[in-house]
Amino acid sequence: MSFDVNVVRRQFPSLNRPAIFLDNPAGTQIAKPSLDRINRYLLEYNANHEGMFETSRRSDEVLHEAHAAMADFLNAARPEEIIFGNNMTTLTLHISRSLARTLQPGDNLLVTRLDHDANISPWMLIAEDKGCNLLWVDIDVEDGTLDLDDFARALEKKPKIAAFGYASNLLGTINPVKQLTKMAKDAGALVYIDAVQYAPHGPIDVQDIGCDFLVCSSYKFFGPHAGALYGRYDLLNELRAYKVRPASDELPYKFETGTQNHEGIAGVLGALEYLEWLGMQFGADQESAWKEAGFTGRRLELKKGMSAMRAYESELSRALIKVVESVPGTRIYGVTDRDRLDERVPTVSFTLEGRDPEQIADAIGKQNIYVWNGHNYALAIVERLGLLEAGGMVRVGPVHYNTVDEIERFGEVLKSIV
Repeated sequence: MSFDVNVVRRQFPSLNRPAIFLDNPAGTQIAKPSLDRINRYLLEYNANHEGMFETSRRSDEVLHEAHAAMADFLNAARPEEIIFGNNMTTLTLHISRSLARTLQPGDNLLVTRLDHDANISPWMLIAEDKGCNLLWVDIDVEDGTLDLDDFARALEKKPKIAAFGYASNLLGTINPVKQLTKMAKDAGALVYIDAVQYAPHGPIDVQDIGCDFLVCSSYKFFGPHAGALYGRYDLLNELRAYKVRPASDELPYKFETGTQNHEGIAGVLGALEYLEWLGMQFGADQESAWKEAGFTGRRLELKKGMSAMRAYESELSRALIKVVESVPGTRIYGVTDRDRLDERVPTVSFTLEGRDPEQIADAIGKQNIYVWNGHNYALAIVERLGLLEAGGMVRVGPVHYNTVDEIERFGEVLKSIV
């Protein structure tokens, strides 16, 4: 079956209201399989970990399956390489504290101006605590891409950790993460990737990328508010975990401190089951290529689903850029070349000459179209572009359950308020 957005939309109960959700970079709507998993968990096997009774055993089975499914989603080598937590920010602050124990005063840490602050501030705090130096990699202000020459220059200073994003949550730019990882690893750095913004838009393969850590949050890919961290098993095994004494020293439990959000983790499993369904429904065109790459079972269906989604969203990117550019006085920050849409996700941020981004977002919101405004925690980008005092930008972010008709409606409303 070719991609049918109407079939997709029936998997999202919250879309049955008079609203257009273009606020997805801050959190997508939840898929029905995820909701079902949450309800089922709470009703049928709500219990704490490792009890000698049925509901606890069934709870542990679901949590183990969620780790396995997340490993399949990211193509991790084993379920123990997956750590669940509140969100990407909390997980990064947590693991960065363990990584800080490996650093010495004077060590260098690399961050980029293209990143969400959750992949900048934790390393800034480590640098402050440990007496390390922060190396900033610049961006090309014309098209919102990372300055690869500046990245290479920073690597000449042999940073111990290189932190960068898979895709920008503000400009939509997709970084060449495999290339960046190789460059960083060749320079002797550990690689920490923020994949929160990319995870809802395309397939991820941590083994192919070669990164040491990669983090994402399921509320950005159609699940509940929860985060997941991938880490190479040998590294996670060696790192000191900050935990209470009775807690297990085994992976993944030594980093999953306290009682986890079990129903949320069950919901992550449901979100991944939805993406697996997407592959079975609409991924036929991608099947042979992924099979040739060695993928089978759930890993194959997840790759097919994400690939089908990515292909459909290219149409959304094209339509959205066209609509925004048609409004006089707008300026899009990021890649707009139609021949380079594979370098971005369908997250488009813009300014409108002489207009405050908050006022624009408010006026659009009153027409039941939901968009964001401001810096959206991509503080370094907005500062670099000189837009902080002007209120940042308006951010519009469709995903695969949005339609071209919804984007056209957004364009009509934007023109009417201008």
